[in-house]
Amino acid sequence: MTTEEAIPHLEAFIYSSFQAGLRRVWVVHGKGSGVLRREVGRYLSSHSLVKSFGPADRWHGGTGVTEVVLSDF
Repeated sequence: MTTEEAIPHLEAFIYSSFQAGLRRVWVVHGKGSGVLRREVGRYLSSHSLVKSFGPADRWHGGTGVTEVVLSDF
């Protein structure tokens, strides 16, 4: 996906995950050139439902996946 295609899906995923009561989710963006990973990070950094995020551990995909901790309010 391009960034323009991915961000609306990411927004829906974050919102539905929060509504479902999940507190930790993983976003698979792949490794590629790193553009999508960078833009996902940029988007998550200003999202009100996101408490923190970072690269997943190697068992969950490493740098091809971003682990997201959702707010608990």
